[in-house]
Amino acid sequence: MEYQNLNIYKTPKNFRGRSAIVVQLWWLVYAALFRTSPQFLYGWRRFLLRLFGANIGKKVIIRPTARITYPWKVSIGNYSWIGDDVVLYSLGNITIGENTVISQRSYICTGTHDYNSHDFRIYAEDIDVGSKCWLATDVYIAPGITIEDGVVVGARSSVFSNLEAQKIYVGSPAKSIKQRQIE
Repeated sequence: MEYQNLNIYKTPKNFRGRSAIVVQLWWLVYAALFRTSPQFLYGWRRFLLRLFGANIGKKVIIRPTARITYPWKVSIGNYSWIGDDVVLYSLGNITIGENTVISQRSYICTGTHDYNSHDFRIYAEDIDVGSKCWLATDVYIAPGITIEDGVVVGARSSVFSNLEAQKIYVGSPAKSIKQRQIE
């Protein structure tokens, strides 16, 4: 049985959403100006992301160690937080609502490969994280997932299916354990 043949793999035309020059320019700006910026310069990082086409809301906090693959495919609502070492692997679009926290080391992954294809083709599926959610430390979100408003995902959980509003989920795969109630 023959599986993937990486010799025939090709990235689809326009897959990145911008020219190779813009992609490389982003990586240079990210390495030289974004990642090296002092912790408190949240406005500077918002400015750089907006400069490259990201839709970033008011007073969004993005740590300098966060990694954003293609900012032009990212939208983050007002007052949301993106923690240290979070990866927004934005091969597809990532939308994050308002007042949402994505905690340290979480991985939001829009891209994958078709492991049944001979050419191991790559594809992307959008991810939508609602408003007033909290993804605790080291959460993995798979391609194509929708997380509705008010969801909490516990530390080290993996999300492979859509999550219903105002519930708390834990585990790998993430399962609902109770309703979220605000005191």
